[in-house]
Amino acid sequence: MTRSAASVAVDVSEAPVGVFDSGVGGLSVLHEIERLLPRESLLYVADCGHIPYGEKTPEFIRERCLQVARFFREQGAKALVLACNTATVAAVADLRQRYPEWPIVGMEPAVKPAAAATRSGVVGVLATTGTLQSAKFAALLDRFASDVQVITQPCPGLVELIETGDLHSPALRSLLRSYVEPLLAAGCDTLILGCTHYPFLKPLLLAMVPREVVLVDTGAAVARQLQRLLAEQHALATGEARPVRFWTSGSPENFRNVLPMLGKSSDSVQRFHL
Repeated sequence: MTRSAASVAVDVSEAPVGVFDSGVGGLSVLHEIERLLPRESLLYVADCGHIPYGEKTPEFIRERCLQVARFFREQGAKALVLACNTATVAAVADLRQRYPEWPIVGMEPAVKPAAAATRSGVVGVLATTGTLQSAKFAALLDRFASDVQVITQPCPGLVELIETGDLHSPALRSLLRSYVEPLLAAGCDTLILGCTHYPFLKPLLLAMVPREVVLVDTGAAVARQLQRLLAEQHALATGEARPVRFWTSGSPENFRNVLPMLGKSSDSVQRFHL
C-alpha cells in the first residue's frame, strides 16, 4: 500500500504542465517557467488559428479555453498556465470552478508592482483592447493604483506582427513608437507590458524609451506562482524534463518557422484540431 501511494505521487510529479496562449506570446512565460523550473516537462498550445484574442468576444475566448483545458487534461497535465491576459480575464474563473482541484495560474497586468515602482506617479499600460476593457483590469486599478495616474494604450496590430516573428521591422518600430510616445509625453516613467507577446519587444522598447523608464511584465511572477502551487501539492518534478511539445490551431509549419525567431526550436509541432 505504501509503495502504491509513493508510485502515484511520483507519477503526478513527473506529469507535464500545460501552457496556453492565443499564439506565440505565451512563449515569454514558457521561458520564465523553464528558467525557474527546469525539471518540469511542458506542453504548449497556441490558438494561432483564432488570433488575436483581444478583438474576440469573451464567450468565444471562454469556449476556446475550455476546449484547450479538456485537451490538457486528456494529456495528463498536472497544472494549467493561462499565458494570456485576455484569456485569463475571460475564462480563469470558469476553469477554476470546473476544475477546483487542478492548479490553474492566470495572467494579469502588473499594476501593483508598477504602482510601487513609479517615481513620477504616472504609469502607462500597453495591452490589448480586451484586457483594457475588462472588469478585472478595472478592479486592479481600484485596488492597487488609487494613488497613481494610469494611462492605458490599446495596441492593435502588435500581436499580429509578433506572430510572424517580426521584432525589428520599420513597420513594427513605427507602430510601437506611435503607442509609446503619447505615454512618455504624459510623464509615464513605468510601462506595463500587459500582453504576453510584448516582452519580446523589450530590446526595442529599451532602445526607444529613456533609461529611467521601467518596463514591467508578469512572466516571472507567473512562474513563481506555478512553483508555489505545485509545491503545495507535492507535485514539483524531480526527474529530467522532456522536450516541450507544441500544438497550434494554425499552420504547424509557420509556427515551427517562427519559433527560432523567438528563442525556441522544436520538431514537435502538431496541429490542434479542436
